[in-house]
Amino acid sequence: MANAKLTAASEVQFLKGVGPARAELLASRGIRTVEDLLYYTPFRYEDRTRLTRIRDLVPGQTTTVFAKVLTCGLMRTRRGMYIYDLAASDSSGMLRCKWFNGAYLEKNQVFHTGQQVFLYGKVDRDRYGTGTMEIIQPQFEILPEEETEGGDSLELGRVVPIYESIGSLGPRVLRRLMAAAIQGLDGQIPDRLPPTVVRKNGLLDRAAAVIQTHFPAGEQDMEKLCGFRTPAQVRLIFEEFFSVGAGLALKRRKAKAIEGVEFRVKESARQSIRKILPFHPTSAQKRVLKEIVDDMCSVRPMNRLLQGDVGSGKTIVAIQAAILAIENGYQVALMAPTEILAAQHYLYIKQLFHPLNYRVELLVSARKAAEKAEIKRDISAGAIHLAIGTHALLEEDVRFARLGLIVVDEQHRFGVLQRLGLMRKGYHPDVLVMTATPIPRTLALTLYGDLDFSVIDELPPHRTPIVTKLMEEHDRESAYTFLREKVRRGEQVYVVCPVIEEGGKLDLKPAVRMYEQLAHVVFPEYRVGLLHGRLASDEKEAVMQQFKRGELQILVATTVVEVGVDVPNATIMLIEHADRFGLSQLHQLRGRIGRGSKKSYCLLMADEKRSEISQERLNTMVATTDGFRIAEIDLKLRGPGEFFGTRQWGVPAFRIANLLRDQEILEWAKQEAAEFIANPGSPEELDTFVKYLRTEWPRRYGLASVA
Repeated sequence: MANAKLTAASEVQFLKGVGPARAELLASRGIRTVEDLLYYTPFRYEDRTRLTRIRDLVPGQTTTVFAKVLTCGLMRTRRGMYIYDLAASDSSGMLRCKWFNGAYLEKNQVFHTGQQVFLYGKVDRDRYGTGTMEIIQPQFEILPEEETEGGDSLELGRVVPIYESIGSLGPRVLRRLMAAAIQGLDGQIPDRLPPTVVRKNGLLDRAAAVIQTHFPAGEQDMEKLCGFRTPAQVRLIFEEFFSVGAGLALKRRKAKAIEGVEFRVKESARQSIRKILPFHPTSAQKRVLKEIVDDMCSVRPMNRLLQGDVGSGKTIVAIQAAILAIENGYQVALMAPTEILAAQHYLYIKQLFHPLNYRVELLVSARKAAEKAEIKRDISAGAIHLAIGTHALLEEDVRFARLGLIVVDEQHRFGVLQRLGLMRKGYHPDVLVMTATPIPRTLALTLYGDLDFSVIDELPPHRTPIVTKLMEEHDRESAYTFLREKVRRGEQVYVVCPVIEEGGKLDLKPAVRMYEQLAHVVFPEYRVGLLHGRLASDEKEAVMQQFKRGELQILVATTVVEVGVDVPNATIMLIEHADRFGLSQLHQLRGRIGRGSKKSYCLLMADEKRSEISQERLNTMVATTDGFRIAEIDLKLRGPGEFFGTRQWGVPAFRIANLLRDQEILEWAKQEAAEFIANPGSPEELDTFVKYLRTEWPRRYGLASVA
């Protein structure tokens, strides 16, 4: 293999400088081929053509300095904090650098006297020293001792790409691997975009774009380069978005070509809905229901996302769709991510369906084997109209007689393949996907681009806005006084804790300890309950029913109450260690209150020592109850890769494209992709691109098959 010509498809292991050990490290980031490696792009650039001399540094400036280490070592402050302190100099002066909690630098013997280093960060005056300049927590790169200034064209005298380290592979090593790959390919980097699309949009060819993105040549507009807006970077960003947009367009086209169930709006369905409707629907609910019914009455299978904030009434809309399917002689499956949410749906819908004589059953893993076997037999026989369950519905021996409609609740907690697995249990059934997690438009275009959208953007009229207050430990007694007053008036309280029992983090208040404290010390006169994920299903259900009936005034719980729990009389939520929760999770938790007509309050009990990001999350919670606004801020704080947590939920694994930074390019590429799929330059061009997508789509973007 060593003598074979290098191609974009070559395994990265055989690239000069890699080998088996480094190949394993690269594979941990999804880098298996030379092409994968070239799509591991820099996250920033340093202009080392004009390095700033130390004497010319200006406070507030962010810059790169090239200097020699004079002294370095660990020191301890009076408060016991370890700071790694380094002094470096060039011919013009001296600079101090400090790393808080920098014991790892000492332990690993990272620096020593005489080293040549690049130091990058924000410059300030050393307030506690001699007035020299300092950089706090600088990023750094150490130049090997055998290299001298100007002796290495990849490191000095040019705009230098900075890569995020992969294990022991730092930016300098990655630069050499990129250079070796580009040199080995000798410009032979095949263009994946259709030629007509490249010409129409005036895009750079792929080989030039890749080379210039890694190693920008000549004079550069650093603002454009660091903002990822050079022609080379834009070309690669467009390509990623175009591929996903085209894949989703193909999936939609394929779905529209299939014939499914064609429902009819029967008078019996209208009468059944009138019998069970618990309140007058909002105009948003009416609009969304019409969109769903129109889809269901079409011969094409429905694939629709129903998005609405917590408490907006998505479930009652889904129930009306279920009635339409049942009255047409079909079965309905409703899949929820947790047993407690599935049980909540089951109890609510069973009670609602009481006048209609529909049979509703709950299928979850915790049920007895004999019960599950009987339910499965009855589903297969068509005797069960609505089957509600968790992943248990996906089991191979669950067979429907006539499945017409699938409702998937909290879809972001399921994988795309799980949704497909349930769809295969019927003959092209209609699918309604629900989520109470507001999804920013940029994510929705990629995560659910194969679905039609419906949004309930209006809360029921009796809902009053929730008042959210930020509190600290010194406010605890006043918080307890407030809770006591509300309970005395007959209202109920949630107290949410991040953990169940004592563990490694003794600074956190576990639910069990909090329950004992509240039940026996703080509120001995009231009935306090405990709910957490380790309780058996029947125990969880018993506790929730006691709380719903008002037999418990205060419920101490973990995040199992995040979704599906509906107690209109619960008007107060106290969230312990609120700074430890994510923004969307805080919003979901808060959505458990404010479900009745009384004014509701969410108290965020936070640690006094908290990070800036935690503070921003808490400020957002206090400032707004708008789920879509909260989702946008959450996306900015956490980034696309963490918004839903894991790749299995279907977020494409972009390499250079960024959903926050590149929204305009996303819209542009998505439109161009849809146009190309509808009107390709030629059948051959479409065929070539679809073949490429079929191999790259599942491998690179982690999504289900494209066409």
